[in-house]
Amino acid sequence: MKYLFFCCLFITISCGLHAQGTRIQEGTVAFSFVEKDVSGTLSDFSSSSVIDWDTLENSVIIGQVASETIRTGNFIRDFSLRRATYFDVDNYPFITFKSTKIETVAEQITVYGTLTLKGISKPIIILFQKDGDTLTGSTTLFTSDFNITILKKGRESNKVTVSFVLKLA
Repeated sequence: MKYLFFCCLFITISCGLHAQGTRIQEGTVAFSFVEKDVSGTLSDFSSSSVIDWDTLENSVIIGQVASETIRTGNFIRDFSLRRATYFDVDNYPFITFKSTKIETVAEQITVYGTLTLKGISKPIIILFQKDGDTLTGSTTLFTSDFNITILKKGRESNKVTVSFVLKLA
């Protein structure tokens, strides 16, 4: 009877550990305003992601960065970007992402999800490559879709490329 109990306990613990999957330990987020030729970073990344490499469709990628950590190398620009006209960090302290679907084609991992920025949620697609314990990804978005108008020349002039480097645990 004891043997049966310990076997069941071992199987339960083993399955639980396997189900936990891979987590994202840390991440960096960089961006580039294409039309303005301005680049920068966002920090204070946190994630509650669980990645199951055996069945990616059972995985979820969830992450956020603190809006106030925006850095472009120009403190006056950074101060301006934090104000209500742009990122409004006092009212919207975080930029968040949650996946809705994850699939892989060849060596590319496609993550569909919802980005919430300045209280506005929009679908985006992030393309990732896995290299050892690192996921490197990128996406393109338009700040004007999130009520952040950098240039008043139309949607295309507010194009931003965003890159991610995620360290897996």
